[in-house]
Amino acid sequence: MKHKTKIQIRFKDLDSLGHVNNANYLSYFELARVEYFKAAMGVKTIDWKTEGVILAKIEMNFKIPMLLNDEISIYTWTSRFGTKSFDMNCSIVKNENGQEIEIAMGMTVLVCINYKTMTTIAIPPLWKQKIQEFERS
Repeated sequence: MKHKTKIQIRFKDLDSLGHVNNANYLSYFELARVEYFKAAMGVKTIDWKTEGVILAKIEMNFKIPMLLNDEISIYTWTSRFGTKSFDMNCSIVKNENGQEIEIAMGMTVLVCINYKTMTTIAIPPLWKQKIQEFERS
């Protein structure tokens, strides 16, 4: 879990009980995935108009509520490579008195796709190489 993204909670993210609505967790995780890709592969490795990833599955397990004044970060990592898909995991934590407390954890399955033909493709070798190098460093 080397990649960490800070998240800013906005007032509009809250529900009527003062908790961050669960739908926002998915947006936060999406932001963390994008930042992970930038860190692991750089901004020019993927031509998102030609090929990229689509979200095939997402799971999220909630532990404790997230509140407006919580200091939130998300750890993101790649946990599995298949032929055309790979899994990314996240751990959403809040900083409380110098300790990180896990609020939620999640997992996504991302499928590689050619956007011009709208067909799935094998994970490009360069992507896999860069992600593996990033995870090892």
